[in-house]
Amino acid sequence: MGRSQESFNKKDVRNKKEKKRKEKEAKKLARRDGEKSSFDDMIAYVDENGVITSEPVDPKSKTEIKLEDIAISVPKGSTEEEDPIRKGTVSFYNESKGFGFIKDIETKQDVFVHANNVIGEIKEGNLVTYEVEMGQRGPNAVRVQLSK
Repeated sequence: MGRSQESFNKKDVRNKKEKKRKEKEAKKLARRDGEKSSFDDMIAYVDENGVITSEPVDPKSKTEIKLEDIAISVPKGSTEEEDPIRKGTVSFYNESKGFGFIKDIETKQDVFVHANNVIGEIKEGNLVTYEVEMGQRGPNAVRVQLSK
């Protein structure tokens, strides 16, 4: 007598498909008979942590939030104006090409400087005062002169 060609896995898959088909048929008959789920079954609640639950949230656990405390936009910066005259040291300056960089003392940021914006003469390592204007490629130092 020969062995059955159906393995355990094939039987299991067939049984699952049959069970699913019967459940689908039962749901179809229930819809046809007019059984409708109640509105209360469809409601979901969200707790203070954002978790969806089926039970309503206890009103005592709610915290009151003032409308003024909600920030929708970017917070406004400080109202103090920066001093337009900055101080820095010349970190690099090429006299033959006519440009260089100044490292700001406060922000430690490098600012480009061109020879046309220099009053007097500057060299690497000099302490200078300058003003910053935005150029095409970023901040530029203008009205650069040796610090007194």
